[in-house]
Amino acid sequence: MPAMIEIRDLTKTYGRVAAVRDVTFTAEPGRVTGLLGLNGSGKSTTLRILLGLTRPTSGTALINGKRYRELDRPLRHVGAVLEQGLSHPGQSGYAHLVTQALLGGIDRSRVGPLLEFVGLEDAAAKRTGDYSLGMRQRLAVATALLGEPNVLVLDEPANGLDPPGMAWLRELLRGHTDAGGTVLISSHLLAELEQVVDDVVIIGEGRILAAAPLAELAGTARLRIRGGDPVRLAEAYEKAGAAVAAEDDRLYVGGLTPEQAGDIALEIQVPVYELVAEAQHLEDIFMNANVAGAR
Repeated sequence: MPAMIEIRDLTKTYGRVAAVRDVTFTAEPGRVTGLLGLNGSGKSTTLRILLGLTRPTSGTALINGKRYRELDRPLRHVGAVLEQGLSHPGQSGYAHLVTQALLGGIDRSRVGPLLEFVGLEDAAAKRTGDYSLGMRQRLAVATALLGEPNVLVLDEPANGLDPPGMAWLRELLRGHTDAGGTVLISSHLLAELEQVVDDVVIIGEGRILAAAPLAELAGTARLRIRGGDPVRLAEAYEKAGAAVAAEDDRLYVGGLTPEQAGDIALEIQVPVYELVAEAQHLEDIFMNANVAGAR
């Protein structure tokens, strides 16, 4: 059975402060799920509970139906990148991976191919303390892949990566999910994340603000319209039940298809010079969810 992540009614309090409150979502096999939130939103607490680093006050965080501490040889079930992949600065990249393999009961023969896979074969003997941030991130990903897990949990894995590194990471994640694996990823690089995520979970002030497929969240496009009489157009669109905002000589209309907007303009005999459907980007979705959540 493919592994999946299930977060159910998760709550963590510190005294009177709730870091997360009744958080519920899933990350499914074959899909990349993006966990998004501002600093202090509760996403790091959620990931730490999932990986057994913090105990919840109530609720559960499960990987393939089990808590992390209940997994037999957990590195074979889940690989994680947290806190920029901590490693001893005096160890070489090769020694770091060998140590992690031995601790996890994994054959050290995996180390060489992994270093090549993440592009660190030429830096294998170099001290990790001399690695760039991007190199440390690649080493962290290699560490996560040691046990050939079905589930990957990645917190800001793209930090420090150059454009070829970004492309490499996207290809890695898509290859993992194409093979039936599950990916839960957190990142502040929303434009980059938009290119790879299938599902989006937005958390704010410790609670879920939105959770849905990206295509569903982005599918509600608004229309940018420029016409001969914007006042009459706005009145007609509002009468049809649309949400209308005016900016300079343009109208931004939500709740109508381009065909409906064009037909209404034709009906009231107002010429339209511009009609463009603007799909929401992930940054728009994220900001709108946080604004709505703050109300």
